[in-house]
Amino acid sequence: MIEYHQPLYRPPAEANSIIIQATLGCSFNKCTFCTMYESKEFSIRRLEDVFKDIDKMVSFYSDANKMFLADGDALACKTEHLVKILEYAYSKFPKLRRVSIYASAFNLHDKSIEELKLLKEKGLTLIYYGIESGSFEVLKRIQKPISSSKMIEGLNKAFEAGMKTSVTVILGVAGKKYSNLHIEESAKILNQIKITYLSTLQLMLESHTKEKFVKNFDGEFELLNTKEMLEEQKYFLELLNPINKVIFRSNHVSNSLALAGTLPKDKDRLVDEVSYVIENYL
Repeated sequence: MIEYHQPLYRPPAEANSIIIQATLGCSFNKCTFCTMYESKEFSIRRLEDVFKDIDKMVSFYSDANKMFLADGDALACKTEHLVKILEYAYSKFPKLRRVSIYASAFNLHDKSIEELKLLKEKGLTLIYYGIESGSFEVLKRIQKPISSSKMIEGLNKAFEAGMKTSVTVILGVAGKKYSNLHIEESAKILNQIKITYLSTLQLMLESHTKEKFVKNFDGEFELLNTKEMLEEQKYFLELLNPINKVIFRSNHVSNSLALAGTLPKDKDRLVDEVSYVIENYL
C-alpha cells in the first residue's frame, strides 16, 4: 500500500476513491481559517513517484473507478504534468471513469480555457473549489485576497471546458459584523455561474490559530453560535436563485444540520427545514 505524506485530506464525496498525492501541501497556504497543510511545505511530486503510487494501488484496487488527486490544490501543477498523470492513471485502471482534484481560486483563474479543455479531454472531470465568501472585504480579512470577478471567471472557464465543479461556502467565517455582507455577496456570485454541486461548511477555528484570525478583523470578530449559523444558512438559501440545477449538501462534519436537495427545485423545503430547527430546538 501507499505510505501517504500525512496529514491527508479528501472531500466527503471521495470516501470510496483512490487517493493519489500529486502535490504535497497547499501552494497558497495563507488562509487564516485553514490549518490543514500548515505542517507541510508545498511541493509538486515527481512523476515517477506518482506513477509508483498508482502502480501500488492497481495491485490492490484494479477495479477502482474513481480517483482523487491530492493534496490541497493539485491544479497548481503545470498542465503537461497533470496530463501525464491522467494518461498514466487511465492506462492502469481500465474502469476509471472519474478523476477529481482540489483547486484554489488562484490557480483555476490562472489556467487558460485551452488548458482546462485539455485536462477534461484527458479525464479530469470534477474540480473542488472553495469560494469561502463572495465578499472581498471578508476575503481580505481571512487572507484570501481574490476578487469575485476572478472567481466567476475561473468557474465559468471550468464550465465552458465541460468540467463539473463542487463549490463550498463557509458559514460564520465573517463573524457577526459582516454576516449579512458575507451571505449576500456569496449568493450574488453563485447566482451568476453554472456549477454542479454546492456545499456549506461551518467555521471551525483551532485554538492556536484563533488569535491571528480574530486580529485580522481588528479584534472585533464575534463567533456565531449554533442558532446564528443556521440563520446564516437560511438567509443564504433564501437568496440563492441558481441559473441551472445545483445539487446542494451540508453534510460536512462541521455542520450543525445536515441538508440535502436540488436547487432551485427544493429551495422552499430546505428553507423550511432550517426554520423548523431554529424555531423548535434553538
